[in-house]
Amino acid sequence: MAEAKKTAATAKKATATKAAPKAAATKTVKKEAPAKTAAAKATTASAKLTGATYATGKRKDSIARVYLVPGKGNIVVNDTPVAKYFRRPVLQMIIAQPFNITKRETAYDAICMVVGGGLSGQAGAVKHGISKALEKAEPDLRKVLKAAGFLTRDSRVVERKHYGVRKARRSTQFSKR
Repeated sequence: MAEAKKTAATAKKATATKAAPKAAATKTVKKEAPAKTAAAKATTASAKLTGATYATGKRKDSIARVYLVPGKGNIVVNDTPVAKYFRRPVLQMIIAQPFNITKRETAYDAICMVVGGGLSGQAGAVKHGISKALEKAEPDLRKVLKAAGFLTRDSRVVERKHYGVRKARRSTQFSKR
């Protein structure tokens, strides 16, 4: 009987020691997550405070909020450098087009927040937002940006799926028998 009580007491101690590290691990995870969002808010807040030029760009299902600040030509998308966020060189080229056409590669820093869609749509939304922000910052650039077609929103979106059809326009295969 006494041995049963001893084994029960040691079992309780063992479960208490096993449970303690799990609780400590969850607490550290909770502390790290708000720190990242605070950094994101700090970046946005600092951009707003320095007199940044703001514009919204859209493409497909993506929406980009772009802040242009006088700087050295750095582009940051969702708190990561553009080369890490958009790894394909084509997407990086698309984003840099408004700066290249207006010869302002090193005049402004762009801080962008993008939501929705895929990478291609997000790159198009950032390009549209940068173009609109450049036009707001320097109205003289409107002629160049408009001629290149960067101020026009590309309104093409994916067509919805229709009832009784496999995709938007793809119907079922015809069967004679």
